[in-house]
This record gives sequence, structure tokens and C-alpha cells, in this order.
Amino acid sequence: MSNYGRLDVTFTHGSGVRLYDDAGREYLDALCGIAVCGLGHAHPDVARALAEQAARLVHTSNLYRIERQERLAEKLAALTGLERSFFCNSGAEANEAALKIARKHGHQQGIERPVVIAMNGSFHGRTMAALSATGNPKVHAGFTPLLDGFLHVPYDDVDAVGAAAARADVVAVMVDPRLGEGGVGVPQPRYLAALRKLCDDRGLLLMVDEVQTGMGRTGRWFGFQHDDIVPDVVTLAKGLGNGVPIGACLARGAAAEVLGPGTHGSTFGGNPLVAAAALAVIEVIERDDLVARAATLGKRMLTAFRDRLGALAGVREVRGHGLMLGIVLEQPCADLVKQALAAGLLINVTADRVVRLLPPLIMSDAEADAIVDRVSTLIEQFLAGPA
Repeated sequence: MSNYGRLDVTFTHGSGVRLYDDAGREYLDALCGIAVCGLGHAHPDVARALAEQAARLVHTSNLYRIERQERLAEKLAALTGLERSFFCNSGAEANEAALKIARKHGHQQGIERPVVIAMNGSFHGRTMAALSATGNPKVHAGFTPLLDGFLHVPYDDVDAVGAAAARADVVAVMVDPRLGEGGVGVPQPRYLAALRKLCDDRGLLLMVDEVQTGMGRTGRWFGFQHDDIVPDVVTLAKGLGNGVPIGACLARGAAAEVLGPGTHGSTFGGNPLVAAAALAVIEVIERDDLVARAATLGKRMLTAFRDRLGALAGVREVRGHGLMLGIVLEQPCADLVKQALAAGLLINVTADRVVRLLPPLIMSDAEADAIVDRVSTLIEQFLAGPA
């Protein structure tokens, strides 16, 4: 179906930060499959884990115990401070699970039509509940009627959340620690901490969407850890499998006890193959200290972009956290994606005016500097206009 505006390039293989097309041309990948391939392409440890597991067992279903899935759940519990995991195949499915937890939790409290507060500018997925939670009318177009049970308020506005939470039917707050599709938005310090306190005071679940921010991208394992809090529900995908489709919905406390046998499920979720890949990803991130590396590289790139582009006419802001970077222009800049491709570089434009960069965590300093130089040159040429 024609639902993708695909670029006219076919990649045949990759290595680390680089991709190669069917004509043998090399590209620097500053997008890594939209924050998915945090370990870069063809990482030997992940490839080995997949090959070894595929040679033994790929799938049995969740009718039976899966040793690697159990190990992965234990590992994620230790990393997050949450207690239980539900495994699925994507970020949208992880968010669907979170929303079902919120609704069932509300019903258990006697609330017939539970309401979840979500944020303007958010993106939680393309399935109907996740789409309804998403605070972006552009992606809603053509798919109404959406599901009811959602209140949208401005991002990074705790007072707005507090006012909306005055309703007796509100059961949860769903939030991105950093906006991704919404333009690489970075909230004020302690935003999540303030939401945590509000939810504690009102008896609400705090549900944090870490699909794009998780697995070290922001310079901590998870974005919520910058505020030294623990949510009630956390959703993961993207970087968890380094390209192998896996999602996870983690919960603690009452939220961890909501789903019982027969209430939710996934045929493929957490099968031996994807669990092996995720375990390998976590092992590499830990062994190579890539969370700290993402923080260091992010500061290096953010400083370099601000030094080169910060005072340039037409650049509104350079922002980001870790290896989640955005350069906000004064004008729409979607054409930069094709121009970058022609220059041997993969980038993305989101929210019409934001050049979004989500490079791999395994970059060398030289590769990070090369991305900064190529992106900056493209933006300078774009803003200068035709020669």
C-alpha cells in the first residue's frame, strides 16, 4: 500500500554508523531506523545472539514458559525499578497495553468510563487507542471517530494537568519524557517529578512512554531517570531490540496486578528470538558503558551545533538531550531529507520545521563530528537559498 513516502534508495547492508546502497554508495546514518538501531548496523553480538537462538528455537507462544523472556523481564525490572513486564511487538502495542491497564484499573475502582490525561504534541502510535492518546490532530485526520476517554493538555504544563485531573473519572497521566515526533521537545527540569507528586496526591497512575527515549538514548537508561522518579507504567520498544521487533509494557504496584490470564495477550510477544536479541542489546550497552557514552556524545554534538548554527538567521533553536537532537528552523524544511540523502547522510524532519537526529550510541568522536559538519553545511546551504 502507498502509505509510506519512501525515498528512492535501497540499502543492502550496514556496519556500525554506516549504510550501503545497491549501487555501493556509503551513507552516515544519523537516524538509525528512527531511534531503533542504537548499537548501529550488523552489531556482531546481536547478530550472534540471533543466529544462535534461531538455530535452537524461534517460537513456542506464551502458553508456555520462555526462559529468555523471564531473564529479560528480570533485567528490565532491575534497570527500571518496576516489577512486571508484558512483551509485545512494537511501541504502539506497548502503549495499547498501558492504556488497557489504565482503563481496567479505573474499572476496578468503580469508574465506568475512565479518562487518561495525555499531552499535546505527543505521539504514542498508530493503533486506535494509541492514536487517540496522541496529541496531534494531523495524524488523526481520516481516522475519526477516535476513542473517547482522553483529555489533552499542553506539554510541560503541570498546572494544566492538575486542572484536568480535578475530574473524578481521571485515572492516569500519560507522558513522553522528551517529545520525539512532536519536535524533540525538552521540558523544564523536574517536570516529571512534579507529575509524579501530582499523581501521588490524586491517586493516579503515571505512565511514561519511553519508546523513543529508552535504552540509553538521552544519556540515562530511561528518560524518567533524569528526574529521579519511578513511574507506575513504562513502555519500551525501538532500541530494545536493535531492529528486531519487540515492545514491552512494564508496571509496578497496583498497575502490575491489573492484567490477569485472558485479559490481554500477544501471539509473538517476547518469543525466544526477540528476547535473545534484547538481552544481547542490554549486555552490550552495559559492557561498553554506552549510556554514559550517549551523554558525552550528546553534549559534544549539541555544543558543536550551537556554536555553528545558534546565531544563524533562520535557526530558531538547537535543543536535545543525549543523542536525541533537534534543530528548529523558522521555515518548513522537509526538503532537507532528500538533500541530506544526496549528500550521503540520513536525517529526519518532524513537526515540519525540526531537523531530528537520532544517531547510534556507538559512534566515534570523529563520526559524531562528521554528522555535525554535514548537517550544519546542509542547513547553511538551505537557509542561504539558491545560489
